[in-house]
This record gives sequence, C-alpha cells and structure tokens, in this order.
Amino acid sequence: MTRTPTACDPERATLDKAAGENFPVAPFFLPRAWRVDLMAVYGFARLVDDIGDGDLAPGGEDARLLGVSPDEAEDRLVLLDAFEADLRRVFEGIPRHPLLRRLQPTVRSRSLTPEPFLGLIAANRQDQLVTRYETYDDLLAYCELSANPVGRLVLAVTGTSTPERIRRSDAVCTALQIVEHLQDVREDLGRDRIYLPAADMKRFHVQESDLAAATAGASVRALVAYEAERARGLLNEGAPLVGSVHGRLKLLLAGFVAGGRAAIQAIAAAEYDVLPGPPKPGRTRLLREVGLTLRGEG
Repeated sequence: MTRTPTACDPERATLDKAAGENFPVAPFFLPRAWRVDLMAVYGFARLVDDIGDGDLAPGGEDARLLGVSPDEAEDRLVLLDAFEADLRRVFEGIPRHPLLRRLQPTVRSRSLTPEPFLGLIAANRQDQLVTRYETYDDLLAYCELSANPVGRLVLAVTGTSTPERIRRSDAVCTALQIVEHLQDVREDLGRDRIYLPAADMKRFHVQESDLAAATAGASVRALVAYEAERARGLLNEGAPLVGSVHGRLKLLLAGFVAGGRAAIQAIAAAEYDVLPGPPKPGRTRLLREVGLTLRGEG
C-alpha cells in the first residue's frame, strides 16, 4: 500500500522532499546501508531547515511531536530549542520525533557525534536572528554551521573521515552553499535575508533595492560574478577530495563538486542575472562536469 504524504505523516512528507534537492541525497548506486543512513541524516537536516524557514507541514504535527504547545507552534526559536532537546535524546534516551528515532540507529552504528547536528541547528537559530552579513568572513562562519556539517556527516557515515578530507569537504560544502545563495537571491530577499556580504555590495555599488528588481543591472551582475568566482575557487580547492576516495563514494563526491561547477556555469550562461529565478544546469552539462571531475580536470 502506497503511503500518501499528509500533515499527519510528517516523517514521510519530509523525506519525500529529497527528490527535489539540487543534489542526489542517497543515489541508487550506493550500498544499501549507506543509503539508509544518508536518508536518516537527510531527514534531520531537512526538518531543521523546514523549522528555520517556517516550511513545516500545516497542522502543527511536528510541533506536537516535539512537545511544543499550539500557542508556541509558530515560534521558530521555541521549535528549534525543542528540536535540539529531542536531538540530545538521540544520544541519551528515546527521541520523540519519528525522524530522530530513524536517526538513532545511524548515530549508534556509525559512532556519530552531536557536533555536526548541533551546528545545523545553530545555523537555523542564527537565521532567526541575523539577516545580513557584513563581510565574506562572516558569511564563511555561517557556512561553517549551515553547510560544512553535512559533508562531515557524509564522510563519517561512509567511514572515510580524515583531517585532510574534512578540510577539502568543508571547501566544497561552503562553495555549494554560496552557489545556492546566488541562485536564491530573490527567494532569500522574500524572507528578509541577504547572504551577499554588505562590504561586497558596497564595493560594487549595489543597494538592497537593486535585488528586488525584475532583472539584474550591471552592478548586481558584477557582484554575482565576483561571488561565483569565489565559489569556483573553493570548489577547486576541495576537488582533490574526489581523488582521495574510491568506488561508489568517489562518484557521489564527484557529483557534488560537478553539481556546483555546473550551477556556476548556468549562472554565467544567464549573464549573472539571478533575479528572474535560479539558473539551473541541464543534465548534459551536469554529466559532462561529472566526467571532468572524475578525471581530475575542470
């Protein structure tokens, strides 16, 4: 019997969002045990982002599962606090939310630590309190919480963590986060968030009102091109991660690097005008970049 995602089935509704992500979450070619564990990690990451963005399924079921009263079910900080408390039960008890109960066997079998999960919660808590970033270094510090834990969890689940691989992974994850911010300038502005560093906006003579235009002017395009080149440099810095592993994991990591490179190419092909909507790479471009990344080119 097929289960239909509903507000009464928050676990399935959240996991089904994996199909719409920019990058494959747990592709078919990975070993089944890895796919199960990566989907468990994804369920956590997707739910915490949905809490932070106010994108929970209607009906308040997630809040109820986390022990949050209906009166506070719209308070994202309260929900994040409750979610963090439930995460701690993953490590020392029985969690309430089904997505965290799904995560618990993965945490135990892979000896995962709380830190990367707490980082993702901290990033979403920061999103409620910080809506502008003054410098590029400030943005990098945010990415350390919002993006880098994901790559570290992938390495931990696959048993391939080393200090050098973590360093390379952090570069790739930060790059992917920056690229996503570039694609979503309009959407983020609608949430009253701007991830383009204020110092860079000033340098390129970009006002916040310029980001609300239907199409980007020359100054906005120059700013987006500048940030895209920064992301490209980070991808190049992290790309040797792909060559440091073997087998199916190598293909997965090549897909992440190639996805970022293809997205940057799509932004460039749109002449850095990201305001009408996020430029997305086609399948052919993506596959070409996967091949180049696997060969150590690009």
